[in-house]
Amino acid sequence: MNELFKNVIGWTKAIVEFGFQLALVFLVVDVLFGGLTGIVDNVAALIDSFVGNGIVGLIALLFFLAIYKD
Repeated sequence: MNELFKNVIGWTKAIVEFGFQLALVFLVVDVLFGGLTGIVDNVAALIDSFVGNGIVGLIALLFFLAIYKD
């Protein structure tokens, strides 16, 4: 059973890493070619949602960063 959870966690981490890498590629494309993907607006909205919620947003951001580091 533990092996199953390790496999699921491994695949989940791989998918999340792939998503972050894909987002970085889209971000570079968006910066170079001016609004092709729209990801800059989405990232700005995401950051604004964390900042706009005060301490709760800061705690949520720290929580997501802690999950990402593991």
